[in-house]
Amino acid sequence: MDRQRNRGRVTAAALAALCAAAVLPGQAHAAGPGVYAFDPDAKNVQGAATNVEASTLDEGVPYRSSIEPGEKLYYRVTLDDASAAYVSAVAVPGDGAVAYGDGITVSLRETDDTQCDSGQANFGSGAYARPITAYASRTVEEGGSTCQEGGPYDVLVERESKDTSSPEAWNLELRFLQEPKLRSGTSMPTEAPESWPSASAKPLTGKQQKRSGGAGFSEATSLENGRWQDTVAPGQTRFFRVPVDWGQQIHATAGLSNSTSAKKEFVGSALTLSLANPAQGLVSDATLSYSGSPASASLRPLPPVAYRNRFDASSQVSAMRFAGWYYLSVSLSPKLKESYGAEPIPFELSVQVKNQAEESPYEGDAGVFGVTDQDREVARKGQNAEQAAKSGPMTVVAAAGIGTGSVLVLGLGVWTLLARRRASAAGHPAGGGHQPPAQGW
Repeated sequence: MDRQRNRGRVTAAALAALCAAAVLPGQAHAAGPGVYAFDPDAKNVQGAATNVEASTLDEGVPYRSSIEPGEKLYYRVTLDDASAAYVSAVAVPGDGAVAYGDGITVSLRETDDTQCDSGQANFGSGAYARPITAYASRTVEEGGSTCQEGGPYDVLVERESKDTSSPEAWNLELRFLQEPKLRSGTSMPTEAPESWPSASAKPLTGKQQKRSGGAGFSEATSLENGRWQDTVAPGQTRFFRVPVDWGQQIHATAGLSNSTSAKKEFVGSALTLSLANPAQGLVSDATLSYSGSPASASLRPLPPVAYRNRFDASSQVSAMRFAGWYYLSVSLSPKLKESYGAEPIPFELSVQVKNQAEESPYEGDAGVFGVTDQDREVARKGQNAEQAAKSGPMTVVAAAGIGTGSVLVLGLGVWTLLARRRASAAGHPAGGGHQPPAQGW
């Protein structure tokens, strides 16, 4: 009888755990310092030393790869003859040393090696390991002579590492996107903006709220206008995202709290605040030095999102070329651990998105290059992409109608088997009629 009761308790506990897993919302994974959260849907792909052996990247699909010091790796994409295209690479080094100038270059090329565009990201003066991102694009222009036709194109990712840097391979997160087609008959500007509001935003004075960042682009926590508090440990990067629509202008400032340590040692480039656009291309960054007292860094004023920005010679202005989720990341140098310990330090991220949203120039669904009312609601709730997908209207209906229902049916079956087992052990059937003894218990 004791054995029977123990089995009953185990089954009930398993059922309770199963029910809880089925009906409770998913929780974001809390990665430790230095751990990057890759997109859970990312497919593994290997870069090739020669372009003719390159693996093809499908549009909209995240990929994982890796690159050694000094290596040049080819991948391949297929472009149409009308859409702007973007290929991004997030480089994720390990905990080893990196030097000033270490980084990656991403270029998009015709198969005869004619370069369409290239983008670079490096560790700059903040020479410590952290995720960095770069992208290359193809823009279809009237009268353009190169990279205008549809067909296969090469993506070349190159890694620069000094001899003093750690020789370990860096992980890569790759993504290929094509911009939606413009509305038929739409006449878009073909020149860069002549001027735009370049004044810094006034400091926010509203109530500060807590909201924890994610460990990667795919886990980035959504934000709306406000003052947001989080903590960041030495060697850690926290990711956030903000919906920025056409005609809107984003301002961001990161303020690092004072340390409770008695030490007041100087650490240069202690914190890096970075902004990436919806194609995960670097827009701008800012750094601050730290001596144990409060310090802050603000992104330089950026133009409102506009189609014409893509024609500007400045990479920062050019990157503000479409609407969508813009990504903010806050990285803290591991050097602070030596002087101030390994405990996370509080910081405040102030976000302001100004101006009324303007009409999208695209035909149909803008995909990642647009902002919807649902996106704004997700930002209000502070959800990341996975949480937003799980809490969507259709997901809730499916979970209620299928997931929970399946658990209830399973639970009913388990309790029925338990009842039969108890009845068998007692010497009489459960229910009105004859029941065969349960098997395998």
